[in-house]
Amino acid sequence: MSELRVAVVGCGDISAVHIDAVGNIADATVVGVCDIDGGRREAAAQRTGAPGFASLTELLDAVEPDVVHLCTPHHLHADLAVECLARDVSVLVEKPLAHSLADGERLAIAAEDSAAVLGVCFQNRYNDTSRRLRELLDTGAVGTPVGGRAWVSWHRDVAYYADRDWRGRWATAGGGVLMNQAIHTLDLLQWYLGPVTDVKGVAATLGLCGVIEVEDTAAMQLRHRTPDGEIGSVFHATNGDVENAPVTVEIVTDSANIRLDTDLVVRHDDGRVEVTRPEATSTGQRDYWGVSHTALITDFHQHVRLRKPFWLDAGVGLETLRIIDAVYEQSPGIRR
Repeated sequence: MSELRVAVVGCGDISAVHIDAVGNIADATVVGVCDIDGGRREAAAQRTGAPGFASLTELLDAVEPDVVHLCTPHHLHADLAVECLARDVSVLVEKPLAHSLADGERLAIAAEDSAAVLGVCFQNRYNDTSRRLRELLDTGAVGTPVGGRAWVSWHRDVAYYADRDWRGRWATAGGGVLMNQAIHTLDLLQWYLGPVTDVKGVAATLGLCGVIEVEDTAAMQLRHRTPDGEIGSVFHATNGDVENAPVTVEIVTDSANIRLDTDLVVRHDDGRVEVTRPEATSTGQRDYWGVSHTALITDFHQHVRLRKPFWLDAGVGLETLRIIDAVYEQSPGIRR
């Protein structure tokens, strides 16, 4: 295929990032946008110059895209992605893969049965500092991991949840801080330390009681499978901070301590300190989205052209859903 025909489904906040990213790719163009909200649909249509549609079925029939970017509320991911895959239309799904583990597993089966390519947006894996840390671990330059920790300490208030009625509800969001904010960091932690084999955790609503149904705070201890045996990690997440503090991942090895937040800092036991600063940083109200959507989307589009499975697939999306689901199951105050 010469030029990749792209459709964007769901025209809320994150869709603008996808639209801008596609605009930066020379051999891709937006041929259709879709949203049930007429105002958002029209704004996206004006922004892209592409026709707008009120339903995915209408869009698929009319413009026959090669790939659909799903930027809808979580509870719509599985049904819409399955519809695309049934037509062998490739799909890039914003995180999470689905709003429940059961829906994620259903989507994974649909992806196996389709000739199309499925990808999940864990764009932080494309950050240059994130990839540098993965490289250091792969080459053994920082020793063998013995454990780690990560935390997300952000602020979300009543206005944030009032702005989009799907947020903060089990039926539409599928969860709170774990599902909607900290899932990226949880993905990084298990990417660095290995698949999670055991989860002990708790989630609760501490600061937004009466405002949201879902959790705003969570803590867990994880066990990871590595080639050298099992190791542990600790994970904390909250939406109850007074500000959006930098997300932090720390990896402890037998010869170094590695901290990834804005920069990547490696402190070797022999006293050496190495600092890697990101080549580009994101600023402004949505800086927590990072700057790596374009890199991920470019890579995904290349896999679509080759009809080659994408490395951030349904299996990767299910890893985080299984961890989060296990925490919810262990939390006595959670009523899904």
